[in-house]
Amino acid sequence: MKLERLISIIYKLLNHEVLSASMLAEEFQVSQRTIYRDIDAICAAGIPVISYQGTKGGYGIMDGYKMDKSLLGSYDVDSLITVLHSLSTVFEDERAKGTIERLKTIGTEHQTPSLAVDLETRRTDPEALPHLRKAITERNIVRFDYINGKNERTTRDMEPIRLHFKYGNWYIYGYCLTRQDYREFRLSRMMNVILIQETFQTHREVPKETASSNRGWQDQVEDVVIRVGSEALAEALDQFHQVDRQFHADGSMTMRIPVYQPLEARWLWTILLGFGSGAEVLEPSALRGILKEQLQNALKLYEDV
Repeated sequence: MKLERLISIIYKLLNHEVLSASMLAEEFQVSQRTIYRDIDAICAAGIPVISYQGTKGGYGIMDGYKMDKSLLGSYDVDSLITVLHSLSTVFEDERAKGTIERLKTIGTEHQTPSLAVDLETRRTDPEALPHLRKAITERNIVRFDYINGKNERTTRDMEPIRLHFKYGNWYIYGYCLTRQDYREFRLSRMMNVILIQETFQTHREVPKETASSNRGWQDQVEDVVIRVGSEALAEALDQFHQVDRQFHADGSMTMRIPVYQPLEARWLWTILLGFGSGAEVLEPSALRGILKEQLQNALKLYEDV
């Protein structure tokens, strides 16, 4: 623990001109006398620490002393700092913050960042991500209520394995004790997340995807063709990435979107209906019928308006 603290103090001093003993003591939850001993140990190791007197005094590293930058280039370091900063904010991870302090000592000084990462968490319980990260690290079983794609509510117990951020949403993958199989859950549909005292061992073998297992999934992918009016182009491009599209002289656009089982993909219906009159489904014809029925059912809610 002392060695880790000494290393952290060195990196903090490298990233700040002057830090007082009281600030360091508060940061590392030790006494100022301990900080004085730590500074002596750092000096004995050959690190040129300077003591500054006065009301704004404290400790700093001699000007011109720098860490070796040959291990990583400035581009690599700056990119790592950006990603780690986003992760440390989302997960409130003090270890990631410590890593950022160390990376800053070999990063580019006074340079405007060329990369920004915002791992949006507004769609999830703000406490869910840190809790789930803790459950993965400490191997706690997680219990939660879940609303599936069919709007069915169930209570699940799971052994969490890893978190994913994809398609603009957070997911957690693990072994579902309720279903006795591996499952992936979307965090925005999880409620009442709690960590129970029971822990689990890493005795289960995580299944690997194979070409044969993916073949059945690919066989059920069907192209959905939509024509998007000029008033809905931006929204359609935001929703559907890397799909075939063709722009027309009248300002409209045709998109061909590969979708797994589109006649059962309620998420797709919601997006398409959200375009209002800005988009029309051309194919498949059965999907046109489904959307028409959805619109008719919605109109019934407003018959008295």
